[in-house]
Amino acid sequence: MKLTPVKIGDLALQIPIIQGGMGIGVSLSRLAGNVAKEGGMGIISCAQIGFNDPIFERAPFKANMKAIKEQYQAAKAIAGTGIVGFNIMCATYKYEKYVQRCVEVGADVIISGAGLPIHLPELVANSKTKIAPIVSSEKAAKVLLRTWAKRYQRTADFLVIEGPEAGGHLGFKYDNIHEAIKKMDQEVIKIVAVAKEYGEKFNCQIPIFFAGGVYDRNDIDHYLGLGCAGVQMATRFVVTEECDAPISYKERYLHATKDAVKIIKSPVGMPGRAIENEFTQTITSKQIPIKKCRSCLSHDHCDRKTIPYCITEMLLQSVRDNPDHGLIFAGSNVFKINEMTTVSRLLAELSQ
Repeated sequence: MKLTPVKIGDLALQIPIIQGGMGIGVSLSRLAGNVAKEGGMGIISCAQIGFNDPIFERAPFKANMKAIKEQYQAAKAIAGTGIVGFNIMCATYKYEKYVQRCVEVGADVIISGAGLPIHLPELVANSKTKIAPIVSSEKAAKVLLRTWAKRYQRTADFLVIEGPEAGGHLGFKYDNIHEAIKKMDQEVIKIVAVAKEYGEKFNCQIPIFFAGGVYDRNDIDHYLGLGCAGVQMATRFVVTEECDAPISYKERYLHATKDAVKIIKSPVGMPGRAIENEFTQTITSKQIPIKKCRSCLSHDHCDRKTIPYCITEMLLQSVRDNPDHGLIFAGSNVFKINEMTTVSRLLAELSQ
């Protein structure tokens, strides 16, 4: 049976699958545009989005502001009427400026996590841009929606629940991830109830999308059965021809084994899931000196003297044909992938 389209305010998501944001340089205009063209939601990662610009090394913020417009316009040129948006980490340096720039260029949606986007509504006021927080617990959903309702008299346009099997940064304590996996279904049901409560208060629907370890149609149907409207997926989109990452990066996904997927510590202050390589082995025993700061994280999230490594530098290494010495985030089921595909084939497989 085909998946049912989902309404997000005045937007219609034909296939209720969000392609998760992946930075640096993994989900840019080509991937996001093609996902949106096929009926899914294409998400561009704002993380050092201008890394390929000649001015990036001397003026990263300026390069990123420039690239937001360039990448969005390029994605929309591919997508046509499809939905294209941005993922912006709350921990981003000058977070507010990134949100405002995305609104300025006309972003359909902004998804924001790696912290609670408490002030996001005021940053998108009087715009058409839809907003969604990423939450990992009932408590976080309650705190955020209560704050938005009281302070801004509004609620979320949709919610993304990120579970403990996701790639990248995780909203769970390092020592609690395995226990959280066992309890996640119950947490989803509780968050669905919270969204329903606030939807009734504001006379609207708040669709929920589950992210983290979603691999195939069986997984999608499972979360639909828990009350979600759809899912967010990232890992499987990496091995599409349209993904913006280089082939050397994609090959690490194709060759990953189950044992090679590790939980690491990130400078953001959260655990993260990544593919084991020389870099991940190195950081278990020593700090990698910071040679240069490109202002990726806000100062309260990054202390150059104490962080184990520079996350920008390591993410750049992985997309600059040096994947063995860089950080390659991936979801828990990456080991199941064994072949390249296309966005069209993948979405057809998942949605039919």
